[in-house]
Amino acid sequence: MIDLRAARADPDGFRAALARKNADDMFDALMEADARWREANTRLEELRAEQKRLGKPSTPEEVERARALKAELKQADDEATAAAGRQRDLWDRVPNPPDPSAPDGLTEEDAVEIRTVGVPGTFATDPLDHLDLAAQLGWIDMERGARVSGSRFAYRMRDAALIELALYRFALDRLVAKGFVPVLPPVLVKERAMYGTGFLPTDDVNLYYVERDELYLTGTSEVALAGLHMEEILDELELPLRYTGYSTCFRREAGAAGKDTRGIFRVHQFDKVEMFSYTRPEDSAEEHEHLLAVEEELVAELGIPYRVMDIAAGDLGPSAAKKYDIEAWFPGQGRYREITSCSNTTDYQARRLQIRYRSEQRQGPELVHTLNGTAMTARSLIAIIENFQDEGGQIAVPTVLEEFGAPRRAELAL
Repeated sequence: MIDLRAARADPDGFRAALARKNADDMFDALMEADARWREANTRLEELRAEQKRLGKPSTPEEVERARALKAELKQADDEATAAAGRQRDLWDRVPNPPDPSAPDGLTEEDAVEIRTVGVPGTFATDPLDHLDLAAQLGWIDMERGARVSGSRFAYRMRDAALIELALYRFALDRLVAKGFVPVLPPVLVKERAMYGTGFLPTDDVNLYYVERDELYLTGTSEVALAGLHMEEILDELELPLRYTGYSTCFRREAGAAGKDTRGIFRVHQFDKVEMFSYTRPEDSAEEHEHLLAVEEELVAELGIPYRVMDIAAGDLGPSAAKKYDIEAWFPGQGRYREITSCSNTTDYQARRLQIRYRSEQRQGPELVHTLNGTAMTARSLIAIIENFQDEGGQIAVPTVLEEFGAPRRAELAL
């Protein structure tokens, strides 16, 4: 959530920033609700002070005033409670203001290309997409996945399973070597953790909820890694804290009907290696660039052609102030598609989760900044399948994956 005290001090600045996320009307509604809440609290405190001054009534006039005060206090308390609920509901929904350096725009088409790395390969015949390639040897079975679980579920089998597992082990190996602490986090979390990372209340339609146990299935290990230090005060000397989590993830993909229905590019269940950092506020911009550099190293080591995109302010999620995407070239689709992203959420999540740090240079504890970034998903698998196919019916698996159990070459016998 935003810093409400700072917003009161500079409403015009916040409104202008949030207009870039198309959230200025929501911010105005929050400011109005906040003013009413403060007025209601002031009125309530005034009545309580009068009641205290009145003490035990000793005259008929005082008895009458005490009776009236009781009714007025009840009404004022009800109004303050209602005003607080309205203020909190809007406060929970107002997104993090975008960083001034984020490009203008409201859609993914407004993202700005920063750089392109690698040259897309050429093919003697039209390249096939990953599903056409993988289905011929039973690598990816969407039909049986749908039979068992419904649409957007898949079986990844045989060499595809080995290559995908090798990708996760490869990513974890490289991240641990860079000082990230490996974590196998829970994938079922309480509402507080989901709210704290900004997925509630605004993204509830994309969450799976286990009603009997009042737990949510996470769509990213970012949730559990952010909750790892919930309500803690960290030591400044520990920062930055860097974690990498491997987990299965679940997303309902509400609103994605008819979009990316072929193959496993957009599914309800997938696995992911995630990076998560806790930093001092003054270090978060540098940490963001560090996470992006790590992502680029992984993609480059696999040899996948890619480009880096600076995401437009209006296309950022509620928590993100700035986000980079890495888009790999998919020859079967003839376009670049996102395979990783990394976001700086500044103090938005930390304020909700009450994660602070203590410094000798400051009087009291301050909120940390949190950042997250994708290290690896199965989208890298399908980028490998599409980019390294050849006319002989084989896929050249990146050699860096061999030590992690991937086959040297995968034959599809086209």
